[in-house]
Amino acid sequence: MPPVIPRRLGRFALDMVLWLALFSVLSFAPARAAGSGSPTLDAVRARGVLVCGVAGNAAGFSLPDSQGVMQGIDAEGCRAIAAAVLGDQHKVKFVPTTTENRFTALQSGEIDVLVRETTWTLGREASLGLEFGVINFYDGTGFMVKKSSGVTSARDLDGATICVEPGTSTELAIADYFRVNNMKYTPVEIQDLQEIHNAFLSGRCDAYSTDSSALAGFRFTQGAHADDFLLLPELISKEPLGPMVRKGDDKWFDIIRWVSFAQITGEEYGVSSRNVDSFANTTNPDIRRLLGLEGGLGKALGLDDKWAYDILKQVGNTGEVWNRTMAPLGLPRGLNGLWNRGGLLFAPPIR
Repeated sequence: MPPVIPRRLGRFALDMVLWLALFSVLSFAPARAAGSGSPTLDAVRARGVLVCGVAGNAAGFSLPDSQGVMQGIDAEGCRAIAAAVLGDQHKVKFVPTTTENRFTALQSGEIDVLVRETTWTLGREASLGLEFGVINFYDGTGFMVKKSSGVTSARDLDGATICVEPGTSTELAIADYFRVNNMKYTPVEIQDLQEIHNAFLSGRCDAYSTDSSALAGFRFTQGAHADDFLLLPELISKEPLGPMVRKGDDKWFDIIRWVSFAQITGEEYGVSSRNVDSFANTTNPDIRRLLGLEGGLGKALGLDDKWAYDILKQVGNTGEVWNRTMAPLGLPRGLNGLWNRGGLLFAPPIR
């Protein structure tokens, strides 16, 4: 009967649609499961190299040496990530970024991670679609002057011209400091870092302001003339620096955090690039989990269980990195020391 057949066909068709939908889900599930769960990690592995955004012009953080090899605490951070996810610290492509294009480079996918002396602020984390993984350097905004100026305190800078990079947290910190202290100044905004240095050296501005570590790095690069410059004693802001990733890739976010935590834990337990192999038969459960000898924690991150061993063997712990990068600048470790030695570096348990 005509009215019955269409209803049966309709139900049959509906059943077929539902069955095909279920088949489709089941058919594609293994393909998704084959990935790591992180689009960024999958892309890095497929490419075979980590693309890491850095400054590329900041002594102590990222600056090519005389052989063209990128050196600095941020460069070492990139290498540690590469060691963890690719098993080889050398599989890194360093992409220099500016203060103006660094966030766009990460948002657009041009880089996998940004490790570029960037201050963790609410505004950046809430509005850019990006997030900070961890603090890799505790810094603060400072001022540098020429000793010949006679200035010995930031309070002496009323009416001064100050060289600063636009679009930075430094720019905002200076404005706050002078407003709160009822002082006046004239900002000299220059995008290019080398041009800022040239402007300060030529006397175009009375003071140069940025993170105190960067000022120390600049002074270090002056060689025999380093003593001509004075880093004023005041720090006028908190500047917690750290790597950034895109929001929405939680596993990649986890990896970036735990790469840093593994290096902190390595220093805490005395595991370094020089002695890591001597712990192969250790009975210390914390070190065994750190080095992937038990626990299987690497798989939880989508990595090989030896991910932290590769970091410590190839790059080293946080203390080793500090000694190679920041110590030569004459910076005391201070807040950047371990939590049990008067600093702020603290890693959650690896278990």
